[in-house]
Amino acid sequence: MEHEFSLSSDLKDGCLILASNGYINNTGGEAISREFTKHFDQGIRNVIVNLAGSKVVNSIGMSFLIEMIDQLNENGGKVVFTNVDPAVEKMLSIMGIFQFAGKEKTVEDAIKVLKTGG
Repeated sequence: MEHEFSLSSDLKDGCLILASNGYINNTGGEAISREFTKHFDQGIRNVIVNLAGSKVVNSIGMSFLIEMIDQLNENGGKVVFTNVDPAVEKMLSIMGIFQFAGKEKTVEDAIKVLKTGG
């Protein structure tokens, strides 16, 4: 069982970097949503979700991620997932998330893609 969820955030090159640690369920999803909304309200439109510390995302956690992706896509923004565990990547792929969000190996790669409008 993964430990209690935690989230850190950082702003770099105009991108919000959210680094999750632990199981993304209702608690983790709500934490991501709160942090995202705070920065979205301040004009941030590019978000990187670093999943290096999260190996499991349940359906409720996924619904929070989808809401974030929808809100950004409707407002000219973009989400890029990084450091995605193979099991989580499979779930995101099955759900068609990568049609609406990007995926890069590292946070640095994601920043490059977002800065060039990729």
